[in-house]
Amino acid sequence: MKGVSWGLIIGVTIGVVIGVLLAAAALLCIRFRKRRAQIGSSSSRRASTIPIRANGVDTCTELSDSTAGQESPKFAEEKGTSSWLEGPKRKNLVSVSGILKYCYKDLQKATSNFTTLLGQGAFGPVYKAQMSTGETVAVKVLATNSKQGEKEFQTEVLLLGRLHHRNLVNLVGYCSEKGQHMLIYEYMTNGSLASHLYTIAGEKHEALSWDWRINIALDVARGLEYLHDGAVPSVVHRDIKSSNILLDRSMRARVADFGLSREEMVSHHASNIRGTYGYLDPEYVSSRSFTKKSDVYSYGILVFELITGRNPQQGLMEYVELAAIDAEGKVGWEEIADSRLDGIFDVQELNKVAALAYKCISRISRKRPSMRDMVQALTHVVKARHSKKHRGKRSLPVTVEEESTDQEPSYLQTSDSEHHRGESIDSLSDLPDV
Repeated sequence: MKGVSWGLIIGVTIGVVIGVLLAAAALLCIRFRKRRAQIGSSSSRRASTIPIRANGVDTCTELSDSTAGQESPKFAEEKGTSSWLEGPKRKNLVSVSGILKYCYKDLQKATSNFTTLLGQGAFGPVYKAQMSTGETVAVKVLATNSKQGEKEFQTEVLLLGRLHHRNLVNLVGYCSEKGQHMLIYEYMTNGSLASHLYTIAGEKHEALSWDWRINIALDVARGLEYLHDGAVPSVVHRDIKSSNILLDRSMRARVADFGLSREEMVSHHASNIRGTYGYLDPEYVSSRSFTKKSDVYSYGILVFELITGRNPQQGLMEYVELAAIDAEGKVGWEEIADSRLDGIFDVQELNKVAALAYKCISRISRKRPSMRDMVQALTHVVKARHSKKHRGKRSLPVTVEEESTDQEPSYLQTSDSEHHRGESIDSLSDLPDV
């Protein structure tokens, strides 16, 4: 019995020791996993504080966390999520979209209690703000009676959190506090393109030269090409117009206002038509389906604005169509050039650009070029101009013979008479129908 009792005691002791060791091992394992999770969470938070454009406002190599794994605005819209707008009201809080959140009091102070009005848009008033850091920004405030609601506000923040290109406006941050919704952008020194083309109260600018107009057209084309072919998923802007094109200190054009932007949609069960009268694609109006070619149409209207200096809401298209149907071809596109140009432009260059724009506004969307085609075509126009200037012929228009010495893409080649409308337009038939 004594031997049995000692054996029992030893067995129980060993069992207890083993049980304690197993419990300790399990506890250590749990603590290790928690610690690992905390480290991962900390790394994630540190990564989210990286500035969206660490290399400067004109670069796009450094992207925010929202470019990786960011759900599309369309999906977010369907879920009705707005949780990323909420949370502790900490100063300059970084949201999950990678965009800085600003404090209402800071913006109120920076705008002198919202008295530094820059302009008024469909979204609401826009104010100039001088931040305590010395940075000058533009603050766009959502009006309570705005046609664009909170959904458009969320869409713009989500989109610009993942879109980065030198020809898109740079979103600095947002504010969603005290019932107010605001978007904070980099301040564009030279205002909107519309303010340079038309007389706007409180704004006075010198007339844009023809060279500047072509450069602006190319900048906008590059921005749209990025939205259509560079962004994943691709984005349709849906509201391209001169007042939504902003010019920075270097007169570089940037596409702004993404409140109506969406992924391409071909459903016939779309909601109400959205956009601006005069720029709306006729095919979109009839089918309620917006595609990349809807943006191409609006872009074509914009280019004709640059050529003519006329507002689409004041008979621009009638003006263009009258020039296009000249049966005998005696009058070229230069006849509708903006009078403020004082005739200082290359006639052949203007005819090429106008013919490209006319292709963009075809009533049949499949016949319109893609934005990539437009970028390539306009790049060639600009390069050809620089080549002419380099040859010392700044003030003389290039003859047809001289022009033929430059190798051109097939969709830019023209006939001997640049003044013939039909021939000029037909020369674009090689543009691929995308």
